[in-house]
Amino acid sequence: MSIKVELPARFGHTEEELAFIREMGVEYLNLNVMPENATLPQLREEVNRLARFGLKISDLACPPLQKNADIILGRPEREQAVSQFVDFVRLAGEVGAPLVSVAWQPNGIFRTGRGPGRNTRGGTAFFADLYEIEGRPISNDRVYDSDEIWDNFAWFLERILPVCEQTGVRLALHPNDPPVPTLGGVASLICSTMDYRRALALAGGSWALGVKMCVGCWLEKPGFGNLLEDIQEFQSNGQLVEVHFRNVSSPLPRFEETLSEDGYANMYDIMKTLVRCGFEGFCSIDHGFAGYPSTGGQLGSMAYPTGHMKGLLHAAEYELGLRG
Repeated sequence: MSIKVELPARFGHTEEELAFIREMGVEYLNLNVMPENATLPQLREEVNRLARFGLKISDLACPPLQKNADIILGRPEREQAVSQFVDFVRLAGEVGAPLVSVAWQPNGIFRTGRGPGRNTRGGTAFFADLYEIEGRPISNDRVYDSDEIWDNFAWFLERILPVCEQTGVRLALHPNDPPVPTLGGVASLICSTMDYRRALALAGGSWALGVKMCVGCWLEKPGFGNLLEDIQEFQSNGQLVEVHFRNVSSPLPRFEETLSEDGYANMYDIMKTLVRCGFEGFCSIDHGFAGYPSTGGQLGSMAYPTGHMKGLLHAAEYELGLRG
């Protein structure tokens, strides 16, 4: 067995786009589905269509549920929202998706902008300046402190984990991005390895909550944790379910998202650690450059970095004697 190469995708790719993905040697899709398409007939049809191209869903995500502000901030509407999340987990189980994404980010990721950077060769990528982010007004009606955010997460787990255990679907929990203590007046849930340990303990050891290790987030924040040791810890505990294989130009306070060979981290060492410790979950590049319409847009821009990631994976397997 080996690491399963995954690609971010959306519901309803054309058949030509699916053929393009399959020609990359990719078999698994982190499929983003909007609520209007999150029905059993539509998803069963999509699963069958993907199967014709040798593709499977690895991680099913519904953006309005994945980062739902009503649930995260504990608003009165959260009962309805969590009921929809429960239905989505059951739907994932019905169509055989092993993971469902969740990210405790009610206002999404925080970036300063998107454009060409010093480290992108003219490619359009996200960049962030923490000083600019910290100077923004609050994003919601008021400030939400850490105790509230953790209480709301515990409330969510109590309602979701039993459903996950019944259906065989695991939650893949992403860190806050960037991983700093507060963003837009909302305390972050996951901005360190210690926070992951706390979240997993809150789940009472249930296998249903897993770590979606965004390498980029570990690299963005000095002191997030020891990445190579954290890989080994979470993998040995059976908690590492998915990896976002992403590099950045430098740690905060400022960074640009880069191709894996252009950032400050040695991505081959990271890949070797994943292989050496026996990780067999899903791995994708997470974010790509914006791309150009004439060369396939963002999907086209993912081909090279995905191929580079696969090259590092195969080289690590050869070096460690796992590929003949």
